Parts: sequence; C-alpha cells; structure tokens
Amino acid sequence: MKFVIITGMSGSGKSRAIAAMEDIGYYCIDNLPPKMVKSFTELCLQKGSRVEKVAVVVDARSSEIFGDIFEGVAEFIDGDSNFETLFLDCDDNTLIQRYKETRRKHPLMDEEQTSIEAAILQERKLLQKLRDNADYVIDSTYLSVGQLREKIIGIFLEDKTQAMLVNCMSFGFKYGLPKEADLVFDVRCLPNPFYIPELKTQTGLDEPVRNYVMQWKQAQDLVPRLFDLVDYLLPLYLGEGKTQLTIAVGCTGGKHRSVVFAQLLAEHISEKNVRHTVSHRDIHKHKE
Repeated sequence: MKFVIITGMSGSGKSRAIAAMEDIGYYCIDNLPPKMVKSFTELCLQKGSRVEKVAVVVDARSSEIFGDIFEGVAEFIDGDSNFETLFLDCDDNTLIQRYKETRRKHPLMDEEQTSIEAAILQERKLLQKLRDNADYVIDSTYLSVGQLREKIIGIFLEDKTQAMLVNCMSFGFKYGLPKEADLVFDVRCLPNPFYIPELKTQTGLDEPVRNYVMQWKQAQDLVPRLFDLVDYLLPLYLGEGKTQLTIAVGCTGGKHRSVVFAQLLAEHISEKNVRHTVSHRDIHKHKE
C-alpha cells in the first residue's frame, strides 16, 4: 500500500494537492486530526485492507496536538518505503496576500494571537521538523493551480521504479530565483530571441524559437557540457539518498532560452530512464 501524508503551511495549496491525488486514484482524507494519523495508518496497513493508495492532509489547525504528528508517524517513515510525506511551502508575503484575497483567518490566529505574521512564524516553527524530514517539498509561491497539479501528478502517478525524481524547470531571473532549485544554470549569455520581432511573442516550446537559440555555436557547445555535468551529478545525489532534485534553467524573462534548455534537459534525462517532470514557471508572464 502507498500512504502519503500531505502537510505544509496553511494557504500553500494542500487542498489543491489532495484534489490532484484523488484524481489519480488515491483514497483521500482532508484535515485528518493529527492524533488520528498513527491509528489510521495502522488501520490501513491491517491484513485484508482493500485500500491500495491513501493520501491524507494534516496541518496546524489544532496547535495543541500538532506536536504529536512527527512522533506518531516516524516509525512508518523509517520502516516502510511506501510511506511518503509531501510538504507544501510558500513564502510569507505570498501567504499573507492569499489570506487577504480570500479574507480568511489563519488557523493559528485567536484572541491572543491576532497578527497573521506572527501566526505564520509560529506555524513554521511547528512544521520545521516535518519539513526537514519530508520526502518531497514543493514551493507553491510562483505556481498556478495547474502547475501545482502537474507537479503532484508527476511525483505520484508514475511507477516508482527509480528512487529520485528530477524536476527540470525554466524561469525568468527578473521574477526571482526558484526557492526549490538545487542546481541553477544561467543561459542569459546566449543570443536572445526576444529582440527578433517575429519570435518575441513565441516561446521556447515553438520550433522557430528553438531553432534560433540552437543555431549559435555557443548554445551548441553548451549542450554537451551541461549534459555531462548533469550525468555526473545525478548518481552522486542518488547515492546520498536524495529523492527529489530540481534543476532550474534561467534566462531574463523565462520564455525563450531557458525553456529551450529545460526541454533539452528533460529529453536527455528521459533517455537515461530517470523519473522526471518539466515545468516552465514564467512562460506566460508578461512583466515588462
């Protein structure tokens, strides 16, 4: 049986994540009381259980009992390779903005704790141990609902024959570095299709843009060097027990050069029979 605990910061997208898990065939429970995690896990692991895939969401809505979560599930995390944890994170400013937009109260706010900033800080402290021990961490700060769903499906839908999932991501430097990146490659040194009128509105997913980027010798020379480095590093990360690796490729706006190289990396990693996903964080942004 596959058992996934989804946790993370309130407002980071846990409800969206559990919906995606349900879409791919998991039996899902949202907001399971923390003290019930261990007993529910034991129930699902009983002989004769017909449940094959389970996903539950636990969070800090009840701060008095939240401290028991890690201790309650630690024995399953250590002893069962099919027991995994997904942690959803998000930067503080984005969380505050999301609460303002929805006009909802943070679950840790009460008569004594009236500041949302203080509530977020308190929640981070409560969740730190779970984040440190999570199998997968997704930062939803810059992700749309669709992009978050794609990441969830990419992690949990595929057959777990390989131990590590490699995320190939493109991004624009002017929108900020992706916090989840383990490796960052800067391709702003290559000629920019943005300044070609007929290519400006296209993206690196379009053949004319890809042909333009790859016609230059510096781009052609970069490809084998990039592939060689990634081929060298992947076994090292795998040997250290890393379950998720994010390779981020950045250009100025995240629409042209970085997209081309993220796609090339994903194609190369696919040929190596390594589990992977590809995403383009800023491909639809239009910031000047």
